Amino acid sequence: MPKRLVGFLSRVFNGSKPPRAELRVIPREAHNVSRKDISPHALKVLYRLKDAGYEAYLVGGGVRDLLLGGDPKDFDVATNATPEQVKRVFGNCRLVGRRFRLAHILFGRDVIEVATFRAHHAADDTGDDDHVADDEDASLHGKTGMILRDNVWGTVEEDAIRRDFTVNALYYNIGDFAIHDYVGGMKDLEKKRLRLIGDPETRYREDPVRMLRAVRFAAKLGFTVDDGTARPIAHLKPLLHQVPPARLFDEVLKLLLGGYGHASWEWLERFGLDEVLFPDAGHVARRDPNARKFILAALDNSDRRIADGKSVTPAFLFAALLWPEVSRRYQQLLAEGMPDIPAMAQAGQQVLDEQCRVVAIPRRFSAPAREIWDMQLRLPRRSGKRAEAMLQSPRFRAAYDFLLLREDAGPLAREPQDIFAEQLGEWWSDYQQADTDERHAMVRELDARRQPGDNAGRKRRRRRRKPAN
Repeated sequence: MPKRLVGFLSRVFNGSKPPRAELRVIPREAHNVSRKDISPHALKVLYRLKDAGYEAYLVGGGVRDLLLGGDPKDFDVATNATPEQVKRVFGNCRLVGRRFRLAHILFGRDVIEVATFRAHHAADDTGDDDHVADDEDASLHGKTGMILRDNVWGTVEEDAIRRDFTVNALYYNIGDFAIHDYVGGMKDLEKKRLRLIGDPETRYREDPVRMLRAVRFAAKLGFTVDDGTARPIAHLKPLLHQVPPARLFDEVLKLLLGGYGHASWEWLERFGLDEVLFPDAGHVARRDPNARKFILAALDNSDRRIADGKSVTPAFLFAALLWPEVSRRYQQLLAEGMPDIPAMAQAGQQVLDEQCRVVAIPRRFSAPAREIWDMQLRLPRRSGKRAEAMLQSPRFRAAYDFLLLREDAGPLAREPQDIFAEQLGEWWSDYQQADTDERHAMVRELDARRQPGDNAGRKRRRRRRKPAN
């Protein structure tokens, strides 16, 4: 490593031992990455940059996943060309970002992201106003050692060192089809090990979101987390409170709606990060086995839908994560004498307000979550025309699936132990499959029994007598 780079990194890492960059070249015959598995659009970008006289590498998760035999969704390119130079090479290029300048090469709906080699920042390259949002190495405001600007160009060697995990710092060279490894990423890939580049504590202080990225990659790849990478999380996890709630929302979606939500939650629990991101849900799930069972069942449900190519909505998942605490507060308000519908509304609003201080949940997801909670009160009320009207509600399917998960998990703390005695989920399953005459018969049977749940929480309206003449 050049002496200039060693000294520079020593200053950046505050006296800790700087990461070592020792190039290992894995020739084409020694790895399994083939051009036929790379996006044709990414290949066009790589070849055109090479033909224009620039270095061009496929880098990051695309290379990692190809080496693991996967099918990457994204292919990112790194080059020594500046964004402006990239734009001169490609007529279909759009430059994005201000504090983290990137080039997007557009092929219809397909976008190939091209990043210029970055270098680490000197100590005076931080300030309070700048904010970077790079997916591979994002950074925040300059307090407590966090990096701010990321438009300092460097060499491919410097670019490799400033990335987060070794397995994300593997470069596929379009010039000779070899893999260039500067930080031991191939060895970690072979051992299925996740390891931060450089001093873990320093890297987490630069960007606390790296703790969540460690969880996400461990869950997604089925890797272990290196002891040195895992150890600082216990005392550095409060730094996540300094991350903007909107950014944490994006990270939570990646964690829990990427098809490996169950494994992600277990990793969050292992590091105590569940109680940082979801203070109420994490706390309740640790003391109530049925609450944890319910949350994991909801995550399993989302994972299966994603695996089957079905749509998933964050609204359902957030409704499930927050439900145990909403239910606890709802039961508490009932005990204090509040009617059921206002109690549910107040409990839901309180929990959402507190949660949004940590992870910002947009109204387009929080509003449907509240409807799902509200319908848990309405689903038992099926007399007359209510059942058919309920079936037509756009939220019925989500509320019905939610009910089935609740019944499978069992009563939560404070919920009546016989709350699922009437097998409401089975009734609604039969009702959906029945024809019109059968549905009418099912409702008539309910009306004949005058089921108390149909009028629970509602006061009988008294008819006003007409005054005597």
